[in-house]
Amino acid sequence: MSRLAAASLAGTAIEFYDFFVYGTAAALVLGPLSFPTFSPVAGTLAAFATFGVGFVARPLGSVLFGHLGDRRGRRPVLVLSLLLTGASTVAVGCVPSYGAIGVAAPVLLLVLRFLQGLGLGGEWGGAVLLTAEHAPPARRALWSSFPQVGPAVGFVLANGVMLALSAALSEAQFAHWGWRVPFWAAGALALAGLWLRSSLTESPRFLELDELARVPLAEVVRHHGRLVLLTAGALAAGYAVFYAVTTWSLSYATERLGVSRTVMLTCVMAAVVVKGALTPLMALLGDRFGRRPMCLAGCAGCALWMLPMVALLATGEPLLMFLGILGALLAFITMFAVIAAYLPELYEARVRCTGAAVGYNLGGVLGGALTPIVATTLAAHGGRVPWGVGLYLTGISLLSLGCFALLPETRPVPVPAVEPVTG
Repeated sequence: MSRLAAASLAGTAIEFYDFFVYGTAAALVLGPLSFPTFSPVAGTLAAFATFGVGFVARPLGSVLFGHLGDRRGRRPVLVLSLLLTGASTVAVGCVPSYGAIGVAAPVLLLVLRFLQGLGLGGEWGGAVLLTAEHAPPARRALWSSFPQVGPAVGFVLANGVMLALSAALSEAQFAHWGWRVPFWAAGALALAGLWLRSSLTESPRFLELDELARVPLAEVVRHHGRLVLLTAGALAAGYAVFYAVTTWSLSYATERLGVSRTVMLTCVMAAVVVKGALTPLMALLGDRFGRRPMCLAGCAGCALWMLPMVALLATGEPLLMFLGILGALLAFITMFAVIAAYLPELYEARVRCTGAAVGYNLGGVLGGALTPIVATTLAAHGGRVPWGVGLYLTGISLLSLGCFALLPETRPVPVPAVEPVTG
């Protein structure tokens, strides 16, 4: 389990590094480089639109790779999804600017971002299921939480490289070529991930199946359609909160408040490190108290914290901004630490790879794709404190809270020991 958890964590870290490095670039440089004729706000919105395309592609990737995972096994999904995401990320770093090739530049970004999302849509289902289906039931949430630590590691890697380059290079150097370096580094990371995953064994639960689903998506829609919609709605808040504080807040603080890029990246990264470190602890609580109670508590925390969070961000003070972001991410991880165990337990094994991945990634479309765009628009038309953003995130959190309330508990019930019969 330790080797499997480490390989899954490393793989998801690499995949999410690829995904996050684009979000950071969209917040900081892609607007003026790819949409130079737009105003600063419009350019940021357009860059965030290309960012959102990756979320639209993720459910399609979960269908494509979910079919492969339910028909051929979980392990092939891990290899192919990593190859696709890594190659498309390296290619983003090679796209010329608008000044060099005109409108072809944003078009290429859209296509490559779509391919990134396609690969990531398959990654989560494969990595989580391979870990969850190997794990002992009593500690399934704990072991399944290690792939969930991967996004935090990927985010810190992506933003750490951006931060180092931003500090070491001039504004002109960073805009000209420095922002491309993290994308090129994705190639080496992808090769390392493939090496780590080469020794993984197939899920025992998949090997035990007597009959495979002929068309997994059709079975999911026919028998689990309501469940997919509920899980997508339930996860929307987590996505919205996470990408509001890790993507939108970067552009808001640097463009509206005049906070330096280095300071803002440092605040966000420090909060993400704490979130990643606490993920296994929250998962242990999920094994002890159940998946649903943790999700309800996390959603309620998000709903209560969003207005204080935007007020703290608007101060422009690094410590207060850090506290606002940290509070949001702690509420987020309270629910997302157990999701890797919760979603697979909701679906039967023969369609689990498709059902869990589609529900997870549809939540990304609802909560993650539009949030940076909506938040940027609301902040642009508000005062110094973006109360509209806080109300928007609070509303999504309440929606997700209602969806979680309609989902069942799935934590395995321990089998009591049988006393030996004597006499």
